[in-house]
Amino acid sequence: MFLTKKQIQTIGFLARDDWNMMINHGGVRAGKTFIDNLMFLYEIERVSKIASRQGISTPMYIMSGATAKTIENNIIQPLGEVFNIYPTADKYNNLYIRGVKIVLAYHGSISGLQSIRGMTAFGAYINEASLANPEVFSEILKRISAIDSARVLVDTNPDIPSHWLKTDYIDKAINSDSVRYTPEEKKRSQIIQNQFILDDNTALSKKTRDNIKALTPSGMLYDRAIYGRWVSGEGAVYADFDENKHFITEGELPVTMDRYVGGVDWGYEHSGVIQVWGVVGDTYYLVKEVAKQHQEIDYWVGVAKEVIEEYGNIVFWADTARPEHIARFVNEGIDAQYADKKKLKGIEDVARQIKADKLFVVRDNAKEFASEVFAYVWDQKKGEPVKDRDHAMDTARYVIHNDLSEDNEVQILRGIF
Repeated sequence: MFLTKKQIQTIGFLARDDWNMMINHGGVRAGKTFIDNLMFLYEIERVSKIASRQGISTPMYIMSGATAKTIENNIIQPLGEVFNIYPTADKYNNLYIRGVKIVLAYHGSISGLQSIRGMTAFGAYINEASLANPEVFSEILKRISAIDSARVLVDTNPDIPSHWLKTDYIDKAINSDSVRYTPEEKKRSQIIQNQFILDDNTALSKKTRDNIKALTPSGMLYDRAIYGRWVSGEGAVYADFDENKHFITEGELPVTMDRYVGGVDWGYEHSGVIQVWGVVGDTYYLVKEVAKQHQEIDYWVGVAKEVIEEYGNIVFWADTARPEHIARFVNEGIDAQYADKKKLKGIEDVARQIKADKLFVVRDNAKEFASEVFAYVWDQKKGEPVKDRDHAMDTARYVIHNDLSEDNEVQILRGIF
């Protein structure tokens, strides 16, 4: 089994008894998930042995993730594919490995408290911790009290610098590069933090790493994905959008499109927007946009029917803020679908297309998009775009994100890599 230098350094802390929480955080494809899952298996083995010595037949352990799907994708499936470990499950969805009962908790909402309240656990593995409800995270830590040597493994990606996980835990942790702690450090913290960057993962060839860098959008997205930095965005959200390259004329469009897809952002006081995107392979072309204020649903039904007449019975990914409008579209025979509105993941998808030169806009046909794209900027405090003049941006996000994404999991801004 090949381990990188960073992974060897990280797993080496399992042999030490001077910590009770390890937080592994950092960039995309940096090797965090693999080593986290491997360390989890070692921890389960350790817990099993301790419980056996204490005469405890079924020790309990907490596995926490944002959702059931992310636990499956990030932990359970890789355990089978990489380590040939297939946990058994009971009717309550508890998992069992080496006689250890693993209780699943979904920390993405406050309801995640329900599965762990009152239990006493030998340890915990918290995946995608930056997505955790802080109350659920705190409750998990309170449940880890079955033994003095109980440990918590935490995996996360970067978020804004003021995120509670960074200020309350990472900033107070000992950097793993401090191989020998000073007495002052020991008194200060029992938390270790390991920051991973892409170039730590020497299991990937330099060419692969260079390709990842080349395809990663600039600015905050790059800093988080490549260097694992906890940073806020500054300036334009789509910093790689080049008006001399990505704005085109109708004459520069492909002669034929493979298909078309539509998007809708409802509005009244602000502009409502319908967009039509042509798709060739994995490249998107914004070919038509209608943006109007103070229009009722009848108007938008008419626009959608005109689009269908011109481009065929295409799907419209629609803003879920007005379900009654979506229902009206459907009743009119329009293929309107509820758009997945994950803002940060959608931004990633659009930004990647721009960076890869796989998104183009017919400027004369998309005046709202053209007026918004350079005014679409980051809110440095929130780590999200400023909510102003973003209606065409939202519509584009609905289309690109929902048409591209199968799992809809955030990769750079939040979530697991």
